[in-house]
Amino acid sequence: MARVVITGQGTINALGKTVPETLEAFREGRCGIGPLDIRDVERLAIQIGGQVHDYDPNAQFNRQQIALYDKYTQFTLIAAQEAIAQAGLSFSGDLAARSGVVLGTAGGGMNTQDENYRAVYEEGKNRVHPFVVPKLMNNAAASHVSMQHNLKGPTFTVATACASSNHAMGQAFQMVRSGLAPVMITGGSESMLCFGGVKAWEGLRVMSKDACRPFSANRNGMVQGEGAAIFVFEEYEHAKARGAEILAEVVGFAMSSDAGDIVMPSKQGASRAMEGAIRDAGIAKMDVGYINAHGTGTAANDKTECAAVADVFGAHADRLMISSTKSMHGHAIGGTGAIELLACIMALKDGVVAPTINYDEPDPECALDVVPNEAREAKVEVALSNAFAFGGLNAVLALRAV
Repeated sequence: MARVVITGQGTINALGKTVPETLEAFREGRCGIGPLDIRDVERLAIQIGGQVHDYDPNAQFNRQQIALYDKYTQFTLIAAQEAIAQAGLSFSGDLAARSGVVLGTAGGGMNTQDENYRAVYEEGKNRVHPFVVPKLMNNAAASHVSMQHNLKGPTFTVATACASSNHAMGQAFQMVRSGLAPVMITGGSESMLCFGGVKAWEGLRVMSKDACRPFSANRNGMVQGEGAAIFVFEEYEHAKARGAEILAEVVGFAMSSDAGDIVMPSKQGASRAMEGAIRDAGIAKMDVGYINAHGTGTAANDKTECAAVADVFGAHADRLMISSTKSMHGHAIGGTGAIELLACIMALKDGVVAPTINYDEPDPECALDVVPNEAREAKVEVALSNAFAFGGLNAVLALRAV
């Protein structure tokens, strides 16, 4: 099997409109969560989120493109451009024919749905724009990335709620490792911070009105975010032959299903996914130095995840660093695993572990090193990225420093 490396990364999220801006925010432990600036926000019980502020689509795209691109697609294209530019790749010939795109999203064109439901039901209009369907469909972002960059290989979208990005990146990893594709563009995107998107999440009664405090005893729920992160997964020998900078190596991936409750997480399901990723990577558990946690800031998730980590790693769990960057950028649902992979790469490449901010009170049921409030310099050889979704769907990636 081929080795798989990451040669490019790009992002736009509540912490920054580029990777360097986002990594600086991680290092500073800066919070990107604040008051929402959306239509009818006064009608919402939850009025905070990890929103991308000062974003002007007209500065990025022309009028015809905006007619085709929902906000989640716009975010994807911006992040993909940064990632592919860093990788220094141009797709033509056989490379274009075999390379593809696998992306994750949960809501897809949620803004487009919200706008057009308003037009029809609230404003009484009898017609909508002819591009509403291609704008809101979940595969729109993947298709537009493939068209913009001439990628003619396997291209599709994965939708598994909060694990969408990790499932997508896992599929991309397996395709490159198996020899099916030399390069895959992968990651995820989400933009659900519109009135309908936030109102729907309010109904679950899992949202905080003031802050995201993963693992802290006084946590009171999750906070939604938005954004995208896109990566270039490339076969090692292909990257080496062209002299590409390698950011990290993807060494393992595993998935599991709780087959239990639609919203309550399972320790056993999370454990099996972590165990599987470690086994797939062919590494020892004691090699893992950092875990980017799913860490939503809800009691059920935080306690279950910590219990699973303790089960999998035993005594080594006390020597692990485990942090939740959702405390800074919010829970970007289907795009969140991709944004969090940036923190894993930072730990491996730069030796800086992003913190869990807003940590106020220790919770005896989350008695692990959660890197509270301040980033930490540390040598990390192997990192895991956890994603555990509604529906009991779990996906874990293992990465190694190069």
